[in-house]
Amino acid sequence: MMNTIDLKGKKALVTGGSQGIGAAICRKLAACGADVIVNYYRNKEKAALLASDIKSEFGVNAWICYANVATSSDVADLFTFMDGKTGGIDILVNNAGAETVTHVLDMTEEEWDRVININLKGPWLCAQQAGRRMEKTGGGVIINISSIHDVVPRKGLVHYCASKAGLKMMTKCLSLELVDKNIRVVSVAPGAIYTEMNREEISKFGVDKFEKWIPSGNIGEVGDVANAVAFLASGLSSYIHGADLYIDGGYMNNTIQYDPRPPRKND
Repeated sequence: MMNTIDLKGKKALVTGGSQGIGAAICRKLAACGADVIVNYYRNKEKAALLASDIKSEFGVNAWICYANVATSSDVADLFTFMDGKTGGIDILVNNAGAETVTHVLDMTEEEWDRVININLKGPWLCAQQAGRRMEKTGGGVIINISSIHDVVPRKGLVHYCASKAGLKMMTKCLSLELVDKNIRVVSVAPGAIYTEMNREEISKFGVDKFEKWIPSGNIGEVGDVANAVAFLASGLSSYIHGADLYIDGGYMNNTIQYDPRPPRKND
């Protein structure tokens, strides 16, 4: 099938792009023709392998760059690196994130700060750097990777849920402030998604439980999120501003598990 999403000539930066959802987004944007900067924090080898694969498979440029997105100096260096390689930015995907599970009464200030800083401060720092550049070059797209937990609470994740709720509102505020600069800002909120790191954990917890809870009957794949990001990065979504797109198989719509409906005659 012909790819109708055309990002040829676009320059993209994906934070936390070395693995999981971030890596899938890098590959999808490259498949659509964009040059890609793969930001990494710990996984330099995975980032380098991904960039090599992208160049050989899709014939576009790909580079890797270290940065802790929660640190303003690292973020400034990341964008300076991108300036030197691409001369600008058209697409920013704020994907880097952190999650730990801790009872609220046992959570340390350090743990709270770490998750909030990576998940909320990081996207703000990157959006500010990208926005300044996009303003000078005529516009661009900023896509924040959120979570269904930007509205759905979950035990053990008060810091994570709070950070994603903040990211949801930050997306709307950034969209409102930057729309006159021809900069679109949107977010994508995945539900249960298989990644390299959580497949074993999901299996231990019980795939059957998720398949029962999720109306579509299946756990999502990283490609489901990447496809949505590519669409939102493209001109096909030019009239979408400040929206939060949920990629969850209907998971959020099924919080009430019992079914009070009477049996149908033909069932």
